[in-house]
Amino acid sequence: MYPEQHTQNAPSSWNDFNDAEAQQSGFDLIPKGTQAVMRMTIKPGGYDEPERGWTGGYATASHETGAVFLSCEFVVLHGQFAKRKIWSNVGLHSNKGPTWGQMGRSFIKAVLNSSRNIHPDDNSPEAAHARQIRGFSDLDGVEFPARIGVEKDGKGELRNIIRMVIEPDHKDYSDLILAKAQAIAGPSGSNGGAPAAAVPVSHIPPANLPPSNYPPTGYSTQTRVPSTQGRPSWAQ
Repeated sequence: MYPEQHTQNAPSSWNDFNDAEAQQSGFDLIPKGTQAVMRMTIKPGGYDEPERGWTGGYATASHETGAVFLSCEFVVLHGQFAKRKIWSNVGLHSNKGPTWGQMGRSFIKAVLNSSRNIHPDDNSPEAAHARQIRGFSDLDGVEFPARIGVEKDGKGELRNIIRMVIEPDHKDYSDLILAKAQAIAGPSGSNGGAPAAAVPVSHIPPANLPPSNYPPTGYSTQTRVPSTQGRPSWAQ
């Protein structure tokens, strides 16, 4: 076939859009109460405040309100809604008061408990060390079970949110980890559907150790690589 010839499904001209497919109307919301393992990635906003430990360009600052937050994307890793995404901000600071930042700290603590398999009531020195991070890069790519919710955004439109991080004391924690592992292994997976082993908290060193001495955390056997991409179009 010569270059100027076209197949039946190819457009007749680069500037003729008559045969282009109609735009998609979008996905329906993930039902309220759906539970699944999520992967959290941070969209870098380029804001640093070293005296508070905010380095690496992970934080985002709002020029309108002065608020500082982590712009996060959460991807469903298994089940009916696998690969669906949820976007949400994790608060670090608000000029209106400490509440938003405290909510962000509570969320991050729950994420560390969940991804590193730490019982919320475990106050041992090992658990205390495991609830520390060297920087926001430790949160970029972390995986944890969560319950998805639905709420209205600032424009009054419904959107999905992370309603709750599911921690190891929750009755569904182990089942969700198993479901994710089985989805990755597939019907002929070599691990027989068993979940990857969590790293015991006794094997997680203090947060001040250099990165080379820090083992993978949580039940994921994949190496976590900090995101280096710029902000997507939705976050501009």
